Amino acid sequence: MDQEYRHLCLDERIEIEKGLERGESGRSIAKRLNRNPSTICREIRRNAWRPSNTSAAYRPVKLYWCRRGHLTQMEYRASVAHHRAASRAQNSHQMIVFTSDEMVDYVVTRLRDGWTPAMIAGRRQAGFSDCAPHRVSHETIYRWIYSKDQQHRRLFEYLVRGRKTRRHKHGRRVHSSGIRYRISISQRPCEIDDRSQFGHWEGDTVVGRAHKNGIHTEVERTTRFLAARTLTSLTSHDTVDAQKDIFHRLPPEAARSVTLDNGSENHRAHELDEYAMPVYYCHPYCSWERGTNENTNGVLRRYLPKGTDFTDLTQHDLDEIVTAINNRPLKCLGWYTPAEAFNHQLELLANVTVALPN
Repeated sequence: MDQEYRHLCLDERIEIEKGLERGESGRSIAKRLNRNPSTICREIRRNAWRPSNTSAAYRPVKLYWCRRGHLTQMEYRASVAHHRAASRAQNSHQMIVFTSDEMVDYVVTRLRDGWTPAMIAGRRQAGFSDCAPHRVSHETIYRWIYSKDQQHRRLFEYLVRGRKTRRHKHGRRVHSSGIRYRISISQRPCEIDDRSQFGHWEGDTVVGRAHKNGIHTEVERTTRFLAARTLTSLTSHDTVDAQKDIFHRLPPEAARSVTLDNGSENHRAHELDEYAMPVYYCHPYCSWERGTNENTNGVLRRYLPKGTDFTDLTQHDLDEIVTAINNRPLKCLGWYTPAEAFNHQLELLANVTVALPN
């Protein structure tokens, strides 16, 4: 049943009790309540009880009969089950391990020494003698650091990122329906993923000061060759024009596809169909799926740090920076430069000579 999970309420437990009294099976009760059968069976198993274990009426003879078996059969009562579930909910997600002063002192000391929560938890699991006094997971340490009771300690300042509030694990929910003809990166062929084929690019926009202008960058996945164009605005029209200016100089075998993010500046990338270039879009907030482009943009930021105003940046100045980046030897290329690797691939394409996009 495709529905959001929710806990059983008192009314549903009453229906379970009535169904058991009528002799119904757990599956039939689940069908009547529109629940999963495993939910009903688990509820009965966890919250069933024996009156002889709690009722005072059975206690005088319980010691005599305890060795010969139980005095009463297992029963399910909605009131008892609901009380047990409420007690478990109240006591759940409690970081009991941090009630120990020894544990608190150890974690705080290690955080101040520059250790991450994963290091603190892993040391204990590995069995080292100088480890934490209790077994604890790194997630519990994070929750304890960001809990309201520990805000006065400001322990988040010792974390790697030092964020005051914790981010959601899977990021924000976004909608990609605004992109026409969107093709997900999950449908991208394997020859692009393993970099075995030349001519597949990754694109992104480097934003200038106050988000008024920027630079569109394209990086070839196999050779790590960078091409860039200045943008007077961050509109989708200017972005696709910059892409066309880069790719129209290349032979078809050197411009096979491009992978982009879901930014609004890429909403007109389908116009690259005139070059027979399919456009693939990454999953929202998954920049590592364009890792080659992101790393190259980081190198570009060494020349143009964040906060730089690109208003006075000319294409000639940008070309000089791109040329310097493309002439750095890289270990992944066997210490060849991206420009040398890119030229070699072009020579393999029937010795085609083209003007390289700076």
